Amino acid sequence: MINGMNDTVEQLIDEILVMDCQSGRVKAMEMLVCRWQKRLWQYAYYLTNNAEAAWDITQDAWLGIIKGIGRLNDPAKFRSWAYKIVTNKVNDWIKRRKSEKEISIEQTGVRQQKEKKDLGVKELVQKLEFRKKVVLSLYYFEQLSVSEISLALRIPMGTVKSRLAGAREELKELYQKYLE
Repeated sequence: MINGMNDTVEQLIDEILVMDCQSGRVKAMEMLVCRWQKRLWQYAYYLTNNAEAAWDITQDAWLGIIKGIGRLNDPAKFRSWAYKIVTNKVNDWIKRRKSEKEISIEQTGVRQQKEKKDLGVKELVQKLEFRKKVVLSLYYFEQLSVSEISLALRIPMGTVKSRLAGAREELKELYQKYLE
């Protein structure tokens, strides 16, 4: 019960800060950034596996958050809204990266040469298709509910559930292939 109460208090603090930001209090935005910077960076890093890109994505996401916070109708939705913005920025980064063809043959070869025993669960999750990785990450690592993920990604709850199920199944197969 204590953990649930802590989550409720944290949610309430975020909602108050969002409302203060919407009223123009700069200090509230600073506090919101302090509370969320690390979590949003970790999420971006987890999806990109690139620390520098994660910083760029997070900073770009904060620009979007600052610019759009006045249009956020329900302060209780801040968490899923912020993760949606980061997810969109990661998608943009991936598209740019693919178009620039930054993934070299050598990098791909090095990744494939990793010893099976060296791969952990997080590394296996990195091998999942992007959509599945996003849903799995939001659900397990960021602890968003199915409905929050649905809001964040603007997809039906059934789609969230099916992607989660598909991600779990694919992760199980990868686990058996690489770790057993």
